[in-house]
Formats: sequence, structure tokens, C-alpha cells
Amino acid sequence: MLTINLEIARRFILGKQGLWPGRRWRGRDGTAPAMRTMEYLQLDPLQIIARSHDIQLHSRVFDYTPGLWEDVTYQERQFFDWGGWLAVRPMDELPHWRVVMRRERDEDTRIRKMGQDHAEAVREMRDILRERGTVSNRDFKMSTRQRTESYRGRKDSALALYYLWRIGEVMTHHREKFERIYALTETVAPPHLIRESDEAEADRFLIKKEISFSGLTRVRRTSDSFQRGVPFSQTGQTPEKLLADGDLIEVQVEGWKGVYYALNSDAHLLYELSAGRIPQAWTPLAHTTTEEVLFLAPLDQVSARGRAKILFGFDYVWEVYKPESKRKFGYYTLPVLWGDRLVARFDSKLDRTTNTFVILGLWLEDEALGKNEAFAAALAAGFTRFVAFLGANKVDGMAIREPLLRQVIVPTN
Repeated sequence: MLTINLEIARRFILGKQGLWPGRRWRGRDGTAPAMRTMEYLQLDPLQIIARSHDIQLHSRVFDYTPGLWEDVTYQERQFFDWGGWLAVRPMDELPHWRVVMRRERDEDTRIRKMGQDHAEAVREMRDILRERGTVSNRDFKMSTRQRTESYRGRKDSALALYYLWRIGEVMTHHREKFERIYALTETVAPPHLIRESDEAEADRFLIKKEISFSGLTRVRRTSDSFQRGVPFSQTGQTPEKLLADGDLIEVQVEGWKGVYYALNSDAHLLYELSAGRIPQAWTPLAHTTTEEVLFLAPLDQVSARGRAKILFGFDYVWEVYKPESKRKFGYYTLPVLWGDRLVARFDSKLDRTTNTFVILGLWLEDEALGKNEAFAAALAAGFTRFVAFLGANKVDGMAIREPLLRQVIVPTN
């Protein structure tokens, strides 16, 4: 068993996700490699300043512009989106995911009931897709459909399309204003990928993918992305076999309870970091996170769902779904990564009428950072790149309380 300290664990997890020690990809050509390194790009429709998945890629890819992920996904067909936990996955993984899709069709009570309750609409949508090629939920007026009460859709046509998408009969052809445009799977995916892997092979692959996604994990069945559609009684069997076969290693992090798994193929990264070296493959193209801060998206794997507290001692909750009176910081607060630590957070909005990026609040974990010139320069560089990413023309930083930070972010001259 390998024992590491929290700093090594933090750097390993950040590096596995392409966030440390700095951006290592650029532009459209770098978007697909970044997405593969991330393992999953979780999608979210909310667009306050930018969508969470675009912010995730901005923090990893130089010169990333919103929507580049759609180009490599829907134009180049390098990826596909799928799942109740909605994420983009590499297209070459489709045979493994088709095992899960079939399990959902046959064994998931909610999915199976959806298909049964709307069987007639499912048959209708199949016929329409064969005839038209592509279909969206908006193609069907509410007045012509059976109303439903599901949060997945208010019309039987919407649930029928969603059902066909979940069981793998249709895929997302492309998106328009984030809405899925559906097409039959055979018109989207390469023919040689429209098959199922061997079940044991699929389970091994998906568990290893989950571990790679997390970097270090306990492989708990309740994990959002770890959904293979197998009974709870069987969830421990494959990880134990992978460990026995040498595909996984056990890692003890000082101060953490229990033992964590990592991929054996990543052991060299842990040894490099433990020796005080940065893995060569992680060499940033330009600025490090010490020279230019990064802003983490609300759903970023390294900080979402309580992980910021474990890794960084940074208490982060995405407050977008909290009533305004119960928010501690703000509606769309983003953590600030400086070096390998989360040191601040800010809430903001994009005033699209005046094309102004408005900082609604900036909160430091350590008040001394407000007078730290190295941090001020790194923060200014991060905001400069972020504002360009958003396409804003002006910055309103009047809510920043620290004079030095306000001056470097919004120079008066």
C-alpha cells in the first residue's frame, strides 16, 4: 500500500483533471484531449455568466471559447452525451455504455415504467425519426400531446424521446440552445461501435474510468458517475478483482479515513509527485496556476459535492438552488485556485445589456492575500483571461473590498 500526504493527494487529483500545474492544451485541437483527460464532462443548462461545462474547459484549455465542446462532440463525433447524470463521454466507449443502456431498459424500474406507460408514443417517435431523420421536443405542440407530470418532460412525446435516448435507440444529433435534437443511433454513431461489450469487460472498464475520473476514490455505489446498473450486492466484486489482478493500487492518505483506490497505471505519477517532481506530461504550455489563477466551475469534479472541503479545507456549496435569504455568498459563486490551493471565491453576473462583467463579491480565505502582490498579479491575469472568454467589454469591480485587488482587476488609468 502506498501512503501519501494531503498535498500529494491534492496535486495528484488536480493534475489528473488537467488543472495543475497549469493549462496544457490550446484551442479547438486541445479541447478533445482535455475532455478525454477529464473522463466525463458534466453538462448543465444554466447560463448565468457561462455554462458550467464551458467554464470547466476554459480552466484547462488556452483560448477556449464557449461551445467548442459541441464542435468536437456533434460535428466531429468524437464524443456523445448520455445519462441521468448528464455527461459527455468518448464515442469509442459506446460499446461499454450500451451494456448500461440495456441494463437500464431491462432492470431500471423508472426507465422501464416510462417505456411501458408511454409505449404508444415511443412507437410513434420511432416512426417519426425514421421518416424525418432528426426530431426535437419542440416539434410537438402541447395542445396535440398527452400532458405528463414528470420532471423529464411535460408531454408524452418528450418522455418517449427521452426513453429512447436512455436505452440507446437514439442519440443526440446536435443541440440548439442546449436542447437535444434526437436522431436514430445508426445515423450518429459509427456502425462498428453500435454493439455491446462483454459484461465483465464493460464493468472493469467503467470502474477504472470512475477511478481515473476521481483520481483517488473509495468506489462507492452511490457515486454520481459510477452507475453500471448492477445489484448493490455485487458492487464490490469487480474492484476487488481489479486489485488482485494488479489494475488498481491501494493508497492511504494521511489524515483520511479508510483506504482509497488509484489506477496502477497512475502509480508513477504518485511517485513523481512524492519525489517533488512534476510529471512531464503535466508540463503547462505557459503560465502556472501560481502565475495565473484558475476559476473552478460549480460542477468541477475536484471541488463539487463536498470535495473542496476534503481536499482543500475549503467549504464550498453551490448555492444556485438555495433561496436568496439562505445564501452565504452568492447565486453563482466560483472557487479560485492559486497554486494548488483554493484561496478565494467570487460571485458575478454578466450584464448583457451593457456587456459588462460585474463582480458581485470577492471573499478571501486569508485576509492577508488582499495585500499580497504576487496573488494580486495572478488574480488579475485570471480575470483578464476570464473576461475575454466571456466576451465582455467592461469590468465592474466596485464590490471588491481590497484596494490592491480592486486596482489590479479594474485599473483606474
